This record gives sequence, structure tokens and C-alpha cells, in this order.
Amino acid sequence: MNAAALFAADSRTVWHPYAPLNGPSPYLVTGADGVRLSLTAPDGAEFEAIDAMSSWWCAIHGYRNPVLDAAARAQLDRFSHVMFGGLTHEPAVALAERLTTMTGLDHVFLADSGSVSVEVALKLAVQATGRKGFIALRGAYHGDTTGAMGVCDPEDGMHSRFPVTSQTFLARPPAFEAGEPEIAAWAAGAELAVAAAAERSAAIIVEPVLQGAGGMWMYAPECLRVLRRLADQHGLLLIFDEIATGFGRTGRMWGADWAGVAPDVMCVGKALTGGYMSLAAVLCGAHVADALGDTPLMHGPTFMGNPLACAVALASLDLVDVARPAAIGSLLEQALAPARGSVRVLGAVGVVQLCEPVDVARVTRVALEHGVWVRPFRDLVYTMPPYVCSDAEIAAIGAAICAAVA
Repeated sequence: MNAAALFAADSRTVWHPYAPLNGPSPYLVTGADGVRLSLTAPDGAEFEAIDAMSSWWCAIHGYRNPVLDAAARAQLDRFSHVMFGGLTHEPAVALAERLTTMTGLDHVFLADSGSVSVEVALKLAVQATGRKGFIALRGAYHGDTTGAMGVCDPEDGMHSRFPVTSQTFLARPPAFEAGEPEIAAWAAGAELAVAAAAERSAAIIVEPVLQGAGGMWMYAPECLRVLRRLADQHGLLLIFDEIATGFGRTGRMWGADWAGVAPDVMCVGKALTGGYMSLAAVLCGAHVADALGDTPLMHGPTFMGNPLACAVALASLDLVDVARPAAIGSLLEQALAPARGSVRVLGAVGVVQLCEPVDVARVTRVALEHGVWVRPFRDLVYTMPPYVCSDAEIAAIGAAICAAVA
């Protein structure tokens, strides 16, 4: 089909994420290579644009990466999928071993997506503790499935229209650069809230140091140490949702590394396969698994441990260089400094927060006219670029965002 026919068919049949069925037409992707997308607009305009979103934060090595392409082809020549119930295979075993080595945790449950991994982590916590409640943070976002929605911010989050939560929510932690008085005041409130909810709660779940779709909020690492202490004090599990923060995005391998603490359970996803296909994992310490005894963990995704995804994930992990996102952070600070609005940067994450909601269509188009693809939301224009962007490409992303918010 030509572009006009594709746009027409899309409008008739396709429901896009976070959009009404009759919403604005999307841009058509006609190619992707390196860090660039070839796009056609509904009005016929064509753009070559740096993908400043890493395709919702996962394509950290860019597109058509030769190492990942080769890993996918090699596994295709063997087998692309087998069920994981009663069977196992080398890519899954090797990936599990790699992840345990990287995290210091002991066991791995492979899942389909980030949201599903959160569901598994919540079910694991319930089975391990016998309690059903959870403690989360204001501003939290953990996914779109029902259990995950239940630990997302119930008032200011995108899921506020779905009254599925009966959980306890702590105040949003103070900013990354907060001083001791602010952190101490937050900790005092957290202590009271956790103590009140502990008897009915299985775990505390948080996104370490960076809250993603809940507002791109970067918070003080010391707060993770407070939560670790409170979890231990009250016999709660501590779950870290590292789906967005893992594999170097914040400038450390894990968001948890900023605080030097370890969770009992960790969820990873997004960049795990370098954006090639959907795969996530739940990791836990031996003490969590031991609490289940001979009881099975009651979850079994059809595509659990997909061999093709596991093989690509192994190749992707070989390419991760945490030094690069840390360097990108310094470049983003320079590139976004002229922007109108409040600017914050952590690792390969750059955010411009405005004083009013973003005109998404207008900002997107202006950025494209400057050679960059962005996807703003709420009052935020942000970038989470591929790690393989050159210094010049990071500067171009910053210039395009500054122009778009101007």
C-alpha cells in the first residue's frame, strides 16, 4: 500500500496507545537505521529524524544493529519459540545466569513485558508473605495491567479513572538534589505510613531514583535507603521496578546503585533486548523463593522464555556500556540549558517541564522540522536517547527540544 492508503486503513482499523479511536493520525515509519527514523506525515511531508525516545526507552543500541541482527538470525536458524512449561533451552538458561550475576539476586522468572513482570512480582510477594496489600509512591507508574495499575498513583496518574487500588501511597520523595532536612522530613512521614500499613502489606514497590511515565521525576537516592530500612524493620519485601531505569539509563547500571542498596525482588524489561522484541524478567533473592517452599509461583506466560528474545537479550547485554549514558548526561545538561522551562537531567534522561500542558502535535512537528522525533506528555518534553547517539546527535536533540518548547 502507498502512504495514503496506509493512513486511511490505519484510521479505519487501528487503535493506538493512549489515544481515542478517532484520534489524530500518527506518523508513518518507512525505515529505521542507526538512531534515525524515516517518517512520513499525514500531509505527505517526509522527515529523517533522530529517535530521541529510543522507541519508548528500549532501543538503546539503535536500529538494524549488526550484533543484534546476527543474534536473531542465528537463533532463527535453530528455533524461534518453544513452550517453557516442562522444557528449557540454552538462551534462557544463559540469560538467567547473566542476570543473576549482574544483580546479585538468585532466581529469574522470565515474562513477556514490563507490566507482566510487575504482575508476577506482586503475585510472588503475596505468595511469599501471605499478605495482599502494597506500599507505593505518589507519582508511581508500574504498567497498564490491572495489578500494576493498583500500585500506580491513584489520583495524579493516567489510571485514575480505574478505581482498582486499595494500596497505601507514600508522599513523592524529594528531588534528586534535595538536602538532609527535606529527606528527613520525607522519611518521618514514610515511617508513619509504613508502620500503619505494614501488617496488611506484602511489599514496598518503587521505581528507583527515576519515576518514568508518572512524571519523569528524579528523586533523592537516600530515600531508597530509608525504604530498605523500613522494609527490613517491618518484615516487608522491597521491590524495585527497574524496567525504565535498568541497564545504565540513569548513568549507573541500576537505579538502585545510586543508593547502594539491594531489593528483594527486581523487575527488568524495556532495554533488555535492545528494543528488538518484548521480554522482561523478575529476579528475587533466595529467601523470597524459599518462602514459597514447594508451592509453585502461579504464573505461566505463553511466550515465557522465548528463545529468540533471550538470544537477542544476551547479545544486547554484551553491548551495554554504562559509561556512555553517564557521558550523555553531561551533554544533555549543556544542550538543554537554553530551554524555556524547568530542566532536569539524570544519565541519559533529559526533561524540560513547562508551566502548562504541552501542545503535543505542535511540539512534535517543530522537533521533526529540526530533525528529531520526540513524544511529549502532560507538561513534559523529554528525551531518553539511544546510547549509540554521537555527541553531535545529542546536541541536535537538545537544540530541537529547545526550539520546540520555545
